[in-house]
Amino acid sequence: MDRDDLILISVDDHIIEPPDMFVNHLPERYKKEAPQLVHRDDGTDVWQFGGATITNSALNAVAGRPKEEYGVEPQGLDEIRPGCYDVHERIKDMNAGGVLAQMNFPSFPGFSARLFATKDVDFSLALVRAYNDWHIDEWCAAYPGRFIPMALPAIWDAELCAAEVRRVAEKGVHSLTFTENPAVLGYPSFHDPYWNPLWRALSDTDTVMSVHIGSSGRLAVPAADSPPDVMITLQPMNIVSAAADLLWSPPIKQFPNLKIALSEGGTGWIPYFLERLDRTFEMHSTWTLQDFGGKLPSEVFREHFLTCFITDKLGVRLRHDIGIDNICWEGDYPHSDSLWPDAPEQLHDVLTECDVPDEDARKITFENAMRWYSFDPFAHIPREQATVGALRRAAEGHDVSTRSRSHQLIEPAEKLEAFRSKARAAVAAAR
Repeated sequence: MDRDDLILISVDDHIIEPPDMFVNHLPERYKKEAPQLVHRDDGTDVWQFGGATITNSALNAVAGRPKEEYGVEPQGLDEIRPGCYDVHERIKDMNAGGVLAQMNFPSFPGFSARLFATKDVDFSLALVRAYNDWHIDEWCAAYPGRFIPMALPAIWDAELCAAEVRRVAEKGVHSLTFTENPAVLGYPSFHDPYWNPLWRALSDTDTVMSVHIGSSGRLAVPAADSPPDVMITLQPMNIVSAAADLLWSPPIKQFPNLKIALSEGGTGWIPYFLERLDRTFEMHSTWTLQDFGGKLPSEVFREHFLTCFITDKLGVRLRHDIGIDNICWEGDYPHSDSLWPDAPEQLHDVLTECDVPDEDARKITFENAMRWYSFDPFAHIPREQATVGALRRAAEGHDVSTRSRSHQLIEPAEKLEAFRSKARAAVAAAR
């Protein structure tokens, strides 16, 4: 398939939330207590809420910036591309990058919105609903067919979480962001029947639980003095643990329609994982009492799990060992792993090198995403206007050049020390 004929739907990108997101959706009585974006004297913008300060790490928004500006130090909105937080600019960046549609994970509330879990349950629920309504009714609705809507969970209460899934499903939402390990956050594990109302709501509404790497809130570092390279290398590893935890958990057996996406977890590890699942079942199920109704665990995995990749040549080669219907592409804009604006070139090179036929390419690049997330962009956008080539023609003249945006260039030694301080705090918190 020619590069310009590709249709790209990304199932993992990110929003850097704008300062006015709560204005139209939070009840008046809560607005003074709502999270506030504060501009500090050092030029950084931070969210402040309930005594906590949440910074926007530089690695979270580096699209279009030189690698010298990567790091974990805080930054201001004027140091990042407007497409990170302005939906109109996001669409321009998507067009220039040849991407038809995205699914956008949250940033400052965390992937599971644990930040909103206050002592006031009504206030907490109001925050979750306000965020979801802003995301659905403003961000996604601004450009129909361009965004797969996603909801935050009311993670502190399974019944409330289930009710929110049902509420937003009425508005066309079929994706819920959730943690890869609720027990780490102080909630019951996936094996606890506590979550049954949520599993039932997800199944009833055909909603995918989208489990993003890092959503348990822990840095994947074995020691406080590990270099950042260790954390970045190991980032997908938490998702492997989550996949095993979920595959062997009761809801997989009790809710046959349950769907789970392993977001930003890569795919190259899946064939060995499936082989290990089946070997474990063969050797130990007689005493661990596992029963998948006559199916192998690898078969059950393919019924319930979606795997996702940004750049994963090995996974593309092994696509049929994984399951061609279980793979989606993701762009990760504006994070540091993103290929923007050259994703079509790099993805096309991989598809060509791995000799992927057009039928398989269509599934990976857009058809699987449409099916798993009950999403139909072509109800709004003619197919001939949805290709890489057509979108880029619509974006002619839009600046996609790489250029410095930071107020000051921080020396690598300072960046490393900032990372190590964060790592030391994470390791201390885990003890």
